[in-house]
Amino acid sequence: MPSRKEVLKMLSALPLGAAAGSHIANAANRKRDGAILSENGKANRVMGDEAFRNIGVEPVINCRGTFTIIGGSLERPQVRQAMEAASQSYVQYDELAEGIGRRLAELTGAEWGMVSAGCAAAMKHATAACVTGGNPEKLIRIPDLTGFEKTEVIIPHNSRNAYDHAVRNIGVDVITVETEKEFKLALSSRTAMIYLLAGRTGPLGLKNVAKMAGEYDVPVLVDAAAEDLTIPNAHLRDGATMVCYSGGKALRGPQCAGLLLGPKHLMQAAWQASSPHHGPGRDNKVGREEMMGMLAAVEAWVKIDHEAEWETWLSWLDTIDQRVSGIDGIDTVVEEPSLPGMSHPGALAPISNHSPRLEIHWDPDRLHVTGPELAEQMARTKPRIVVGSGTDDEAGTSYITITAWMMQPDDAEVVAGRIHELLSKKRSPRSGDMQAPAARLTGRWKVDMQYYAGRSEHVFFIEDQDKNWVEGAHQGDFTVRDIGGTVEGTTVKLLSTERLPGDRVTNIFTGTLSGDGNSISGKVFLGEYLTASFEATRQPKSGDREPISVPEGPPLAT
Repeated sequence: MPSRKEVLKMLSALPLGAAAGSHIANAANRKRDGAILSENGKANRVMGDEAFRNIGVEPVINCRGTFTIIGGSLERPQVRQAMEAASQSYVQYDELAEGIGRRLAELTGAEWGMVSAGCAAAMKHATAACVTGGNPEKLIRIPDLTGFEKTEVIIPHNSRNAYDHAVRNIGVDVITVETEKEFKLALSSRTAMIYLLAGRTGPLGLKNVAKMAGEYDVPVLVDAAAEDLTIPNAHLRDGATMVCYSGGKALRGPQCAGLLLGPKHLMQAAWQASSPHHGPGRDNKVGREEMMGMLAAVEAWVKIDHEAEWETWLSWLDTIDQRVSGIDGIDTVVEEPSLPGMSHPGALAPISNHSPRLEIHWDPDRLHVTGPELAEQMARTKPRIVVGSGTDDEAGTSYITITAWMMQPDDAEVVAGRIHELLSKKRSPRSGDMQAPAARLTGRWKVDMQYYAGRSEHVFFIEDQDKNWVEGAHQGDFTVRDIGGTVEGTTVKLLSTERLPGDRVTNIFTGTLSGDGNSISGKVFLGEYLTASFEATRQPKSGDREPISVPEGPPLAT
């Protein structure tokens, strides 16, 4: 492990600019600089890993992609340099935004650009711009849109997602449409904006939506958070008014930054709605460090040899493939989505999460482990490795996936060794038998849900039990939804999902049945919303049994 002194020496050796000279000299300089950057990266990783471990947190190897919950992406060296430099000086933020907007226009071909505190913040500021038109008297009244001319945003059903909270935060009414006819009927003088997820096609794809919206002069915002940045911009070319990107995904800029591109007047209105200006966007603070770091990410993006980067990713996957493909019963395949003009093979694909991927398939009845089980084991034991997983019911196989683009140079050997170890492990065949249930669960259960800072009363209606399998209904705070699961001995596992357009909350209940079979207590796993605890108590059946009188005619009194 490098000492702190050695780490600082590596950092001080980091080049600040490209060296001049002949083609040969430049090649040598690039090789030298690459070696320095590689050593610097190793040093930074050691420091980062130790910093996390010092507070009791074990870092992970990212073979999954740009998921924010595991850190998104790693900033490019140019980004870190720009952020460090920006942190050493003061600047007037409106002047900084003007300079960055102008430079982003030069780099991307868009009319103007803006840096935000993440892609969701860009969506929020863009919505505010379309609602207020840059009028601060309107801005300070958000989310109360009483008296506003523009109060609605149209979102096609297949573009509804958890991130459109950022649009709704402005106070607009979201009009969800499923057909072209519904879209046309929804368009009106009240429509402030159209929001679309990138990659949607058909009647409610970008080209057709932009054409219909253009008749009412309604701006169209495309959410391209995890996409590669295309220059000229593919979405603006196809009719989008604005497009937003995450800084902490493909661009490998600051994790807490976003990029918004579009016409200058809307970009300026969006900036007005952003911090440091007071109003609904003041909570989305973006600092000079993130602003300059995001600009540096775009500067780097236009210069990077993306073909060479792709080949590097393939080499990492090949290292893993070569190690695991020799295991008896294992099949591997490398998937390569491609783009026009790129020489590597593969079918034309969307540019979101654009990375080669290694799939490792096997028969779970032969190796006695499923892909999701293996992925869980890899994520929870050292070295912690995050991979994708799933099952292919049609082929009768299970699998894990290795996505290359957010891996680091030393990861491939570690990942290859760990997967080889786990897939080579001898496991006993699974028993197909389930332990007999300790009790029947049919009936009505009052459920005390205990959250971090509050409680709710829910109800389980367990309507049917077939040996170990149960199903029924779960009455939550607002809706009634299906619930189902198993009871094995005294262990109860139940699953229900609360769904709203673009949102869902999964409840996985795991608890222990009491000796008398009339209570269950345990934990609730809420996915990204972490955990809660619960206690369910069986409710006695009503003892009242009264005969039902059927009237012979219409009522004579009401």
